[in-house]
Amino acid sequence: MSATFPDPRDRLIIALDLPSVSTAESIIARIGDAATFYKIGYELGFAGGLGLARELVADGKKVFIDFKLHDIGNTVARGVASLAALGASFATVHAYPQTMRAAMEGKGASPLRILAVTVLTSYDEADLAEAGYAGGVAATVASRVAQAREIGVDGIVCAPTDAASVRTALGAKGVIVTPGVRPDGAATGDQKRVATPFAAIRAGADYLVVGRPIVASPDPGASARAVQAEIARAVA
Repeated sequence: MSATFPDPRDRLIIALDLPSVSTAESIIARIGDAATFYKIGYELGFAGGLGLARELVADGKKVFIDFKLHDIGNTVARGVASLAALGASFATVHAYPQTMRAAMEGKGASPLRILAVTVLTSYDEADLAEAGYAGGVAATVASRVAQAREIGVDGIVCAPTDAASVRTALGAKGVIVTPGVRPDGAATGDQKRVATPFAAIRAGADYLVVGRPIVASPDPGASARAVQAEIARAVA
């Protein structure tokens, strides 16, 4: 592992993939102190979620801005600088060398960690082939991790099924964040390369991103604690 986590809550990132700030605020209130870390992506971000991100930071929570930035270098650098000023803990960029370099420049001396997205968890071999990547998932992930490590990016976002190979390639210091995590019995939805929280942690993940199994649960707080119990069991 790349860090020591005394509290399993710090390793669970709850994805607020929700249509409105009011809906997200309701879920956050129901979760209460069962969570310390939240992810805001396109859906909520474009519905006023950056204001909510500021509120969460002010309340002592950690925020992961998952916009997967990819643009000309200057645009990426300035966007990342804005996210650093927001107080975000994590931000994602696509794992293209120019984009990763620009993001690292943009974050400056801030504590913001830049995470490079390798291959989306909704993609499998057929999807990559359709997009023109002849090497397949494993080869594409390996190439992008190697470039990210050389550039000095803070961490990698990868499917839990790739976490073990990414940990080997990245080394002990890099952070690994895995979406596509589903507790036993949970629907996989549009994810294709998934694993349980226990398996993802054992494979080398530092942080787990879990959305629908928690936010769509009748008791989001209890569902969050159940995932954290799996994390604790995996660590033990």
